[in-house]
Amino acid sequence: MTIPSPQNPQNPQNPQNPQNPGAQPAAPQPTGLRPQGSGGPGGPGGGLARALQRVTASALGPYQSAVVRIGFAATYLFFLLRELPNRHELYGPDSPWHWDLARQLTDGNEAFSVLMWTDSTVWFEAVYILTLLSAAALMLGWRTRTMSVLFMVGVLSVQNRSIFMGDGGDNVVHLMAIYLVLTRCAQVWSLDARRAARDARHAAEGLPPLRDIVGPVLWVLLGPVLAAATWMEGLGGTWWLPTLLWILWISAAVWWAVDRYAPRSEARTLLDVLANLAHNATLAVIMAEVCLIYATAGWYKIQGSRWQDGTALYYPLNLDYFTPWPALSDILGASGLMVLVLTYGTVIVQVAFPFTLFNRRVKNVLLVVMIAEHAGIALLLGLPFFSMAMIAADAVFLPTAFLVWLGVRVTNGRGRLLSRLPGRIRGPGRPGTSATPGTAYGPADPPEAAPAKDGHGGTEEPRHQGGGGGHTLVG
Repeated sequence: MTIPSPQNPQNPQNPQNPQNPGAQPAAPQPTGLRPQGSGGPGGPGGGLARALQRVTASALGPYQSAVVRIGFAATYLFFLLRELPNRHELYGPDSPWHWDLARQLTDGNEAFSVLMWTDSTVWFEAVYILTLLSAAALMLGWRTRTMSVLFMVGVLSVQNRSIFMGDGGDNVVHLMAIYLVLTRCAQVWSLDARRAARDARHAAEGLPPLRDIVGPVLWVLLGPVLAAATWMEGLGGTWWLPTLLWILWISAAVWWAVDRYAPRSEARTLLDVLANLAHNATLAVIMAEVCLIYATAGWYKIQGSRWQDGTALYYPLNLDYFTPWPALSDILGASGLMVLVLTYGTVIVQVAFPFTLFNRRVKNVLLVVMIAEHAGIALLLGLPFFSMAMIAADAVFLPTAFLVWLGVRVTNGRGRLLSRLPGRIRGPGRPGTSATPGTAYGPADPPEAAPAKDGHGGTEEPRHQGGGGGHTLVG
């Protein structure tokens, strides 16, 4: 089944948009061809102009960035929950890598960690719980801009406290936590998107906007904390982190002021353009990062003798540390042909993947293979969080049509499940739609109005930013 790409519901020039009360009938357009070289579609500058308009007018890959957000937030949330009984031994006051050693290391490599501010057990517990809560809020898409910053601070703090406790998956989470701060990853599948749609409906009905208190309160509370951390030199020895944090905090105030006093001004348009550029550039960096991970992993494997002779997989299958299911590992390791196929297949897929990005069908086939490979690593080698992190990173290349289809199925399943609960009263459907049992409005149904104010430094991420049709790297 082919699902059409979602159209941008916020286009003020669309006279057929019923939610745009100010729309005027479009003036007749000339039917003649534009002269060559005029900058039109047929001119030499037409392609460049369309590309520039695309990357500045919309935040691309709304579904892909949402999956990346949910995937990495869920990965770290589940990791923190699993290690909750062992948190003191891993990152806290009872760790073999005690606080003094960690302090010496961070002083030398200029790494950032709020756990280095004091060795108090109470402070450690507060940071751990705050990181856990910020991961849960980011996964749900609640106050995404603020929660993404807190999530980044928590991830960097916990990981830099005991750097020898991590693996390759932790390195990926470390990088993606920084990248997510710069993305508009709450356009779909988030509580922010739901709140934006609700506020948009209020605006379309001529009702006054709902006043937001939580956003400004978060901004006011975090400002003094940032100022104190900067004054006490508690933001590490690098220049980029304090600069990034201050830019984000000040920009939140600018967004709020412009949305409140000049919501339809050129300044508001400029802020959207800058946010879209940052989002699209960061999304490109994430894709390049994934390609770099697979390319380096594949080419390094080629240089290993065990990978060359096809026996590399045999050895981890016979190590107690990597055999959560010994019987299953023994069955797989006993087949020389299976070990050979999986060993060579891993190298081939990792080396080939970056070269297949511009062929949609081959790319999608390799995505399925790589996701299955990581699921197998989680099951056979007992590395679930590494596999979750890599699958979340792979999701940036998933086709949009598949994600839309999946979102609709999940939403409809949730609606059917809720409709069976005793005492559940289903509200009436939206105008022009049928409220049949089991029907829910998911990501395929965008809000039909302009961005709504979020009240904490900008607008809520709209559910669609006009990802447009056509084949791209992300679908």
